[in-house]
Amino acid sequence: MQRRHFLQLSSTSAVALLLSRLTYATSAQTTAMGLPAEVWAQSGDEWFKLTGTNGAKFSHKDIEVVVKANGNAKGIYVTSPTQQLNAVRLKWAHNMPAKAMYLGDHWERSYGDLQWKTNTTGVKNPWYVLISDTKQTACFGVKTGANTICWWGLSDKGLELTLDTHSGGNGVLLGNRTLHAADVITMQSKPGESPFQVDHRFCGLMCEKPRLPKQPIYGINDWYFAYGNNNFDLIKNTTATMSELVTDTNNKPFSVIDAGWATYSPYLPGDGGWNDDFSKPNDKFKDMHLLGDEIKKLGMRSGLWMRPLCARHDEKAGLLAPKIPGRDDPKNPVLDPTIPENIERIKHNFEVYKQWGYEMVKHDFSTYDITGRWGFDMKDSITAPGWNFNDRTKTTAEIILDLYRNIREAAGDGIYIIGCNTMSHLSAGIFEMCRIGDDTSGNEWERTRKMGINTLAFRLPQHNRFYAVDGDCVGLTTKIAWGRNKQWLDLLAQSGAPLFISAQPEATGEAQKAAIKTAFAQAAKVQPLAEPLDWMENIQPKKWRMNGKIVEFDWA
Repeated sequence: MQRRHFLQLSSTSAVALLLSRLTYATSAQTTAMGLPAEVWAQSGDEWFKLTGTNGAKFSHKDIEVVVKANGNAKGIYVTSPTQQLNAVRLKWAHNMPAKAMYLGDHWERSYGDLQWKTNTTGVKNPWYVLISDTKQTACFGVKTGANTICWWGLSDKGLELTLDTHSGGNGVLLGNRTLHAADVITMQSKPGESPFQVDHRFCGLMCEKPRLPKQPIYGINDWYFAYGNNNFDLIKNTTATMSELVTDTNNKPFSVIDAGWATYSPYLPGDGGWNDDFSKPNDKFKDMHLLGDEIKKLGMRSGLWMRPLCARHDEKAGLLAPKIPGRDDPKNPVLDPTIPENIERIKHNFEVYKQWGYEMVKHDFSTYDITGRWGFDMKDSITAPGWNFNDRTKTTAEIILDLYRNIREAAGDGIYIIGCNTMSHLSAGIFEMCRIGDDTSGNEWERTRKMGINTLAFRLPQHNRFYAVDGDCVGLTTKIAWGRNKQWLDLLAQSGAPLFISAQPEATGEAQKAAIKTAFAQAAKVQPLAEPLDWMENIQPKKWRMNGKIVEFDWA
C-alpha cells in the first residue's frame, strides 16, 4: 500500500467510512443510498425475506418492492395485490463505528427524552438518524410526507429502515395500486460543521418545500395560568395588559385562546379538552367573532385552539372510530377520519373560524385520537393490533396526511396552523408551525425544564426547515420562581423560534413586564438560530450560542 493512501485511510473518520460503503456519489455535492442487502416484508404476523431480481426489484409471491432513483433520493415502491401488508424492512449490511454516538427523532411531539446515545439495542429512531464521531456526522432519513410511518434501527451489523404500512392495527389492503412508501435520503457533514448545523441542513434536504410564516411568530396563550377556566373578559383583559408591552407594530403578536371556549359535552361539563361542537362557543364566551374583533382593536391577532376529531356526545355510531385501548371511553367518542362526512365537519369548523376573522388555529390530540397512544407509548407498535378504520385501503400515514391536507385546504392562506400532537414528519410542508414537545407548565418548574429545554435543544434544527418550531409557553405564574422562568423566557426569545407567554395577571409585576417587553421586541424580528453547545453531553443543555454570544443557563 502506498504511504499516501495509508495516511488517507488512517485519518478517515469511521463515520465517513461507514457512509462511503452504504452510499454512492450522484454528483460532486450529493450522495444516494446504495441498494439494500436484504428486503423483508410482513403480512399479518409473518415476516419473510424477499428475493432480489434485476438488482433493484425484490419479491415474494405477489408482494414486490422496487427501489429506484427519485431525484436526490431512493424511492421505495410497494405492491401487494392480494395480501395484507403490515410492514417492509430494508437492511444495509456494514459494521457500525464502535465509538460513534447517534441521535434519532420522535414520532410526534417529544417528551423530554431526546438525546445523543451510544447503545443501539432495541432502539427505534423515528424518521431519521444522525451518526457522529469526533470527526464527521452521517445522516440517514426519509423525506417528509412519506406514505408510511418510518423508523431506523442500528446494530453492530448494519442499518435497517422499517416502513410501517399498517392501516390502523391491521395490515393495509392495497389492492392493485402501487404504494410510494418513502423516499430515502442521506447526507454527510462538511468540514467545520457542528452536528447541530448538520442536523439543520439535513432537515432542509428532507423537507424541500416547508410552509412557513411570513414573519416571526410570537404572542400570548392563556392555558398555563387558566387551564381551561377562561372566559371572554379574561382573554380581553390579559390581551389588553400584554398589548401594552408590544413595540413592533409591523409584526403584531397573537393572542391565542386555548381550550375552554367551545360548547361543552353534557357528559363532561366544564371540560375544555373535550367538546361537543367546535363551531359554537359556550356561555362563558358567547360571541367568538366579537372577541376576535376586540383582540384586533387591542393590537394583536386572534387565534384559538381546537380538537378536530372530537365527536358529539350523541354521535351516530356509524361515524365513530372503533374502540381500542386508549380510545374506549364512552364519554370521549372519536370521529373516524376516513369517513368523508367527518372530514366535511372538520372543514366546516375552519370555515367558521374564517368568518370569525381568526388568523391562527392550533389543533390538538389528532395522533392520540387516531392511534390511542402518545408517542412515548409507541415502542412496540404505533397502535393496538387487530382493528382498522372504515377505509382499510390506506395506510395510517396516508390517513393522517389526508386529515392534515384537508385542514390545510379548509384553513386556506388566511389562517396559520399550529399542529399539536401531530406526526412531525407528516405535518412538515403542510402546517406553518408545530408544537414540538409535550406541555411545559405553569405549576411545576421540573416539567418545564424537562419538556421545554430538551425539546427546544433537540428539535430546533427543524426550525424553518420543516416548519416554525413552537417549544411551548413560558408558564409565568406565582407557582414558579421568576428567576427560573426568566431564563426560559430569555432562551425562547433569543432562539430564533416562536415565543408564546402564558402570563398570570397576579404574577406579572413591573420586572416581569420589562422582561416581556424586551422578549417581544426580540421575538418579533428574524434572529440567528440559537445552538446548544453541550447537547451531545447534556440532555438539558446549559451552554448556548445566541446572537453571536455564548450564554450559560442554570436550569436547577
